[in-house]
Amino acid sequence: MPRCLLPRSLLLFHPLLAFLRVFFRGAPWHSVFTSLYDPAVNDLSLAASRLRQARSVVAITGAGISAESGLRTFRGSTAASAAELPRDMQALWAEFDPQTLATPEAFEADPEKVSRWYDWRRLGCLAAEPNPGHLALAAIERSVTASGGSFTLLTQNVDRLHHRAGSTNVVELHGNIIQWRCTSTHRVIDLPPEPFATFPPPSPFAKGALLRPHVVWFGEMLPPQALEAAAAAVQSCDLFLSIGTSAVVYPAAGFLHAARQNNAFTIEINAEPTAASRIVDICIQGSSGDILPSLANAAFSPPSS
Repeated sequence: MPRCLLPRSLLLFHPLLAFLRVFFRGAPWHSVFTSLYDPAVNDLSLAASRLRQARSVVAITGAGISAESGLRTFRGSTAASAAELPRDMQALWAEFDPQTLATPEAFEADPEKVSRWYDWRRLGCLAAEPNPGHLALAAIERSVTASGGSFTLLTQNVDRLHHRAGSTNVVELHGNIIQWRCTSTHRVIDLPPEPFATFPPPSPFAKGALLRPHVVWFGEMLPPQALEAAAAAVQSCDLFLSIGTSAVVYPAAGFLHAARQNNAFTIEINAEPTAASRIVDICIQGSSGDILPSLANAAFSPPSS
């Protein structure tokens, strides 16, 4: 059974378990002996060793990594916290659950209200900055690809902070809030970083059409191209990272199970235990902004002389 990151003192009492875990995952013999005799070895160093050896890496990120940049997690945003919002948004959030606004039906019924809410969220995402976790994932991608491997970043987040951090091979499973699209032609447009002048914003592509956020709303299908790209990457990966996600929202949660079925080594990094914690090879609890930079450094930084 996988274990979460333990204090190094406890590792002294589990040399045989450490041996079996590492041996049966096919790690090199020096890692086996290190696990047996070095009390400083822990799951982070094992994760770094496996990441360094991996040839095809897939990472999936959820709201947890965005929350560390100060963005409100969607499922945690309720009317109870409406007082934290700008005055012109308080009444809206006090009256409605955000999840009831994120539907095609809500937009059709009141496009002004929905577009005002999404424009406020868009500007909040633009004001946020990538945190050390975002930057570490971009650095890991560069290191893996520089050695001839492949790296695919699947994200359920719509804020595009991964792009701004320097990640290049990003699959947006739920679209993004920075771009909007025409309700008639479905053409996508990049918007300036200013608030809309009118709500709902008119589309420049078709007379009488509107712009809507380029996100996946409840009741809508995930983009087929994104699902195909994600499935192909998971099918061939030998290491899978699950970061800052509850591991309960499907189909995204199914990628971890698919990776396990394909014998990929699986690592979870999350602030709290999740449904995946018991089935991954390693789970490390803590801030992704703390753990990912440490993992990247341990895996790819040259040893100090």
